[in-house]
Amino acid sequence: MQQNNRLTTWLFIAILAGIGLGLLQPQVALRFEIGGEVFLRLLKMLVVPLVMASVMTGIIGLGDVRRLGRPGIVAVVYYLCTTLMAVIVGIVLVEWIEPGSGGLPNPSVPEAVPAKGMVGEEADIGTILRNMVLMLVTDNLIAAMAETQLLPLIVFSILFAGTLTLLGERVRLVRDFIVQVNEALLTFIMGVMKLAPLGIFCLVAARFGEAQSQGAFLQTLHQTGRYMITVLLGLGVHSALTLALILWLATRRRPWRFLTAMSPALLTAFSTASSSATLPVTMECAVDRARVRREAVEFVIPLGATINMDGTALYEAVAAIFIAQVLGVELSLMQEITVALTATLAAIGAAGIPEAGLVTMVIVLNAVGLPVEYIGILLSVDWLLDRFRTAVNVWGDSVGSAVVERVIAAQPDSRKAS
Repeated sequence: MQQNNRLTTWLFIAILAGIGLGLLQPQVALRFEIGGEVFLRLLKMLVVPLVMASVMTGIIGLGDVRRLGRPGIVAVVYYLCTTLMAVIVGIVLVEWIEPGSGGLPNPSVPEAVPAKGMVGEEADIGTILRNMVLMLVTDNLIAAMAETQLLPLIVFSILFAGTLTLLGERVRLVRDFIVQVNEALLTFIMGVMKLAPLGIFCLVAARFGEAQSQGAFLQTLHQTGRYMITVLLGLGVHSALTLALILWLATRRRPWRFLTAMSPALLTAFSTASSSATLPVTMECAVDRARVRREAVEFVIPLGATINMDGTALYEAVAAIFIAQVLGVELSLMQEITVALTATLAAIGAAGIPEAGLVTMVIVLNAVGLPVEYIGILLSVDWLLDRFRTAVNVWGDSVGSAVVERVIAAQPDSRKAS
């Protein structure tokens, strides 16, 4: 926790320094662009191996998928559905509020930025559905890796890891290797994140320096503030309405009481910005304070810390469309669907560590052909938003444990045991 707080402090200092340099010396600030580009390339270099290893590790952690039974199916469906709901809330709000409206005077982006394989607004629903299905599979896995086409890679990872769980001890070494690769990549990312203050300083300085040199510094600050409000509003709607309603409908628990019981975990998530670091506190609160059955907690919450990232997915969808608005790029219906699907599936591969959303944000922007360099616009407020979305991730895990508990309690063998 101390290391996370130290990192947050340095990130805050780097952001302020980058904004200050961009305001006072825009031409000097622009020279730091290469540092930001190096940092972004480090992140992009990790995307494919990290997402594949993380998704496979999550599936392997489930054990033999044939033995998951109804509780396991309910948990996975719950996580996928709530993440998609969060994304939809984010997209609706960002399209309604339009925080990036007005754009930049001379955005350095091509006039048309079509994503690979996308179709225009005039395509009928049949074409859109056909393309959606085709986006999920690839005829060349290596090419998909080279082109960072994450959707088919995630689907492959889920199917391959599911197959490994069926083969038992025959492939134990393969499973252990994948888990160890995932641990090594997470350690490597933590090393890269030690460079984050320097990389983020370069990105923020270059982006705000560009805005100041174009006379759009105040406009950029205004847009960033509106973006922050949009994300916080989306996180609030998803937490207080979507998840609370699911909790009440599925379990008849009172959301406010459940929230109060889980408050130590939520405050820990906010302070550490890490759902993985918060995991022990979340499990303890769910069992001892919220009175959720231990078997549900021990299955659902660790799984959720790996694959359930409602807040992260919402933030990525809002950020991608915000950047498109800033650049004056009008996304087609198919591209917005791509944003929704990619943000939902990419969130599965998001590591439970501070600023992990920076890695998966690259995935979403690549999916619709938007330049990742404009992440720099978001970084001035990302350190704070990261804490809110982590708390939402942990809240979603907690609600999921209560939902699955209801399923476990409804099973005949469970009633006999009690």
